[in-house]
Amino acid sequence: MPEGHTLHRLAGSLNGAFAGTLPTASSPQGRFAEGAAYLTGRELHEAAAWGKHLFVEFEGAAYLHVHLGLIGTFDVTPFGLDESDAAPPPPVGAVRLRLATTTHVADLRGATVCEVATPDQVDAVIARLGPDPLRADADPDRAWRRIAKSPRSIADLLMDQAVLAGVGNVYRSEILFRHRVDPHRPGREIRPQTWRALWRDLLLLMPIGVQLGQIVTMSDQVDAVLAGDFDPSAVPTSPTGVSAWRPNPHGALERRYYVYKRQGEACRVCGSRVRMGDVAGRNLYWCGRCQRRR
Repeated sequence: MPEGHTLHRLAGSLNGAFAGTLPTASSPQGRFAEGAAYLTGRELHEAAAWGKHLFVEFEGAAYLHVHLGLIGTFDVTPFGLDESDAAPPPPVGAVRLRLATTTHVADLRGATVCEVATPDQVDAVIARLGPDPLRADADPDRAWRRIAKSPRSIADLLMDQAVLAGVGNVYRSEILFRHRVDPHRPGREIRPQTWRALWRDLLLLMPIGVQLGQIVTMSDQVDAVLAGDFDPSAVPTSPTGVSAWRPNPHGALERRYYVYKRQGEACRVCGSRVRMGDVAGRNLYWCGRCQRRR
């Protein structure tokens, strides 16, 4: 499932391509025909993300609400750069929604939620979500109040979007390892300073994910990004100068992690084997020695 950095990156691409325009909305698949007819021709004001939810505001207090779910994609594609691609590309596959101008198309496929929403409905969705580390208005104390009194494991709580919005399986596995936190430790046993350290790490790592379209957690790679010591040409951009939202398949940096999807392999720190287990319906990865309960 796309994690929160992907949705924020997507919002930036949509704004770069469509903000201030009157895109045509259509539903080649047909499942969103009524909603597309309602949105078409309205000025697109702004796209914004909260956790794994995308909200696109249109003229007339109308919103497009999207949740990509496990397999959803929302591809922003420029065209008309030369005579060979003067026409928009034809829809490919089951396109639920297409937004189109004379320079860009955006095709939504496979989303679990694609609906027109009112401001009140948007507010109701947001009210159910925890703070999003990628938003300037995020309040970590809101998440801490729920974590501090919960008997559930910290690994479970980090994946609960009502506690913390936007964090998915990769970030939870990696930040718990980076801070040597036992993922099975109950939230009520987590120290305040440990929570503050986890939150600060999310504030560091998730914007890098937005920047590169790639989750980066290894300390040497994080340092390289912060120092600007990587190849920016590996990061795709649109003609508007806004980074394309879809992660570069090769990545700006080598894709490697401390524990994520490394079950049975040697821990990069202590050499013991990385473990895997189901927590909150997803495979969790951790090192039993480095993340021993203390």
